[in-house]
Amino acid sequence: MATGAAIAVENVSHHYRPPKKRPVHALDQVSLEVGDREFVALLGPSGCGKSTLLYLIGGFMPIESGSIRVNGNLVTGPGPDRGVVFQHFALFPWKTVLGNVLYGLENIGVPREEARERAQKYIDMVHLTGFEDAYPNQLSGGMKQRAAIARTLAIDPDILLMDEPFGALDAQTRGLMQEELLSIWQRTRKTVLFVTHDVREAVYLAERVVMMTARPGRIMESVDTRFDEAGPGVMDRPEFVEKASYIWNRIKGEAIATVAARAS
Repeated sequence: MATGAAIAVENVSHHYRPPKKRPVHALDQVSLEVGDREFVALLGPSGCGKSTLLYLIGGFMPIESGSIRVNGNLVTGPGPDRGVVFQHFALFPWKTVLGNVLYGLENIGVPREEARERAQKYIDMVHLTGFEDAYPNQLSGGMKQRAAIARTLAIDPDILLMDEPFGALDAQTRGLMQEELLSIWQRTRKTVLFVTHDVREAVYLAERVVMMTARPGRIMESVDTRFDEAGPGVMDRPEFVEKASYIWNRIKGEAIATVAARAS
């Protein structure tokens, strides 16, 4: 792990309490550290609490028990130090690409000229140059996600929280976006916590994969996934295949337990 914890989760538990239904125990005594500038993937079966943990770190839900610190400060709500990229883009349909990227900058009071320069910088970074005036309904899925990433990067958060950001994309676009994200991370060196249920995606993108159990989610194991070789060709190397196979075999039992619980 990198020196110093950018994210420190300590003994966090969480229940959902839907009206007129029994509480759902989503997380149980979760402790996790993510180092400064580290890229960590959070992997587990559907419903294990991955996204719940991400939203708690983002400050979108109150912390019931335990504590979460970001750069040493207790999380009590959302903040500009944490940028979130969702699976379904979350772009404003009535704003252009430029307008969407400018939105966060305007909200934090960046002067107009500086805001436009910063917005253009990140639009260029995600290869949307020439689409500044396009609306979301004129963009492909991959382009929408590029715009969402640019909007998040433009406010210059210390930490990127990414909730299955490529889950809604076709396989080819997903592969391209994975490469793009790695390139952006190598240039910006943000701390990244990336939620996914795709083993190969987790092993390819992250420096470390943290596996969670079936609900209630607990941390099961953390696996180092750094390789000497970079780029998509690494996926064919024996060490990648071995690591992905190990992680899949560890997580498979949890996925089976999730299916069995739903069937009962």
